[in-house]
Amino acid sequence: MMSERNRKLPISLEWAQKPRLSGTSALVSAISKVIRQIPRGRVSTYGAVAKAAGYPRCARHVARVLKQVDGLPWQRVLGSGGRISLRAELAMEQRFLLEAEGVRFKGRRADLKAYEHRFERTGRGKPRAKVTRKERVPRK
Repeated sequence: MMSERNRKLPISLEWAQKPRLSGTSALVSAISKVIRQIPRGRVSTYGAVAKAAGYPRCARHVARVLKQVDGLPWQRVLGSGGRISLRAELAMEQRFLLEAEGVRFKGRRADLKAYEHRFERTGRGKPRAKVTRKERVPRK
């Protein structure tokens, strides 16, 4: 005789499980690779990670990748200015983990001047030289 606890539910709960990104997307793999480059005791921002991955202005995608890909050092990615973007217990956990790695805070923000990780340039395209007004060719 089956007890009430051991009986399977007739409704499938597959929709309730958190979807996982497979990592096959170029954007997901590039962002994951950049996040794994952040060393212990250093932090970066969502925008800097997106730019280093080759997808500038895609900071929201960085947050989505952090939420869905397991095994990434999520605590090392902060909001602009070094603020913790998470809320409630997750914010306290992120601050605790960063302080355990040696990152110091100034109020509610991490000290980016001392602990920000700078990514190397990827070499995507040449840096453009600034053109002053005098050097521009006048239109005809």
